[in-house]
Amino acid sequence: MTQNVLLATTVAWPSAARLAGAFANLGCRVEAMFPRGHVLGVSRYVSRAHNYRPLAPRASLAAALKAAKPDLIIPCDDRALACLLSLHAAGHASAETITRSLGCVASYPSMMNRSRSIAVAREEGILAPLTIPVANDAELAHGLEVIGLPAVLKTDGSWGGDGVVIAHTRDEASAAFRKLKGPPSRLRSLVRIYKRADLHFLQDALRPKVATVHLQRFVEGRPATSAFACRDGEVLAALHMDVVDLQRATGPASMLKRVDCPSMDDAARRIAKRFRLSGLHGLDFVRDKNGVAHLIELNPRATQICHLAFGARADLPAALLDLPPRPVATDKTLIALFPQTWQRGAPESRPSTVYDDVPWDDPEVVRASIGADLPDALAAGLEEIAQASAVLLPRGSES
Repeated sequence: MTQNVLLATTVAWPSAARLAGAFANLGCRVEAMFPRGHVLGVSRYVSRAHNYRPLAPRASLAAALKAAKPDLIIPCDDRALACLLSLHAAGHASAETITRSLGCVASYPSMMNRSRSIAVAREEGILAPLTIPVANDAELAHGLEVIGLPAVLKTDGSWGGDGVVIAHTRDEASAAFRKLKGPPSRLRSLVRIYKRADLHFLQDALRPKVATVHLQRFVEGRPATSAFACRDGEVLAALHMDVVDLQRATGPASMLKRVDCPSMDDAARRIAKRFRLSGLHGLDFVRDKNGVAHLIELNPRATQICHLAFGARADLPAALLDLPPRPVATDKTLIALFPQTWQRGAPESRPSTVYDDVPWDDPEVVRASIGADLPDALAAGLEEIAQASAVLLPRGSES
């Protein structure tokens, strides 16, 4: 029987379109809720689109759930996850499906709190830097005495590197705390609406919120990341990567290297079991100068590498649905993520040892992601692909 998967995203990350392709290629019917202008709107793998309205997030998701009646829901960002949890708490008709998709819903408030999640990880014996909440200047001063400098300040409910500051001095920490704690001025929120074309900032302008700030001991080293699929607290498949390049200092990765790491694997198993998780999840680490991985953050939703396929124990969508794995994406260990690395040059500018993870099978997503920067030769090639594949997976309609 064909399974119906609903992808839910409130941000413009193109990784959701990669997940659409992954699930569709496993024989699923894929529906998606996303904001206007998202590349999911042109993906050949989306059977039906559901409109997401930034000023009515819960109502948008409730409408998508009612129309799609999914067997599985995949939140692709923290805001979409929060909306799902809110609907579950309100007794929505899809509460059972939400539980089946996420696992133990009662665990999520702790996972979404940076201090509590790291404290739980440390209780489980996972190597992780001390992380404490700071509510005011006095707590910040005391926290710096305990944590030391440099230190990392983070807020709950932030992602993609936003809401994270590395402070090297007390003055830097104080300035970062004031900025992160907020609330932002109405003028700043209105400027963000214009610069980022994101109406979510209108909510900040109308109903300013004070953020929860956490102080984390700084670990010198290189970032690493894991993604895993699990059901009822058992890890079914996992991917572990060292980060080779970042979009910006505290931002998402653009180049990765596949690794086997027993400690990262163990951390995924312990986290999944402790929180009794189901679905797709991610963990962020820093690997110190001795190569030891320190867990610094939990991502209780799908991350940007979840679509990749590397065999039976490393094909997350297939494992989640208990289906045979897809063909292995590549035998290369270096992975250039699309479209991030294309902003620094087309594939021919990179070594042959690098696998460019470009969705050639979803040509309109490629075109929409890099637009005018698409070289003429590739644009012509994509046109041929689009014409050849149009009859295979026709576009769906928008609800």
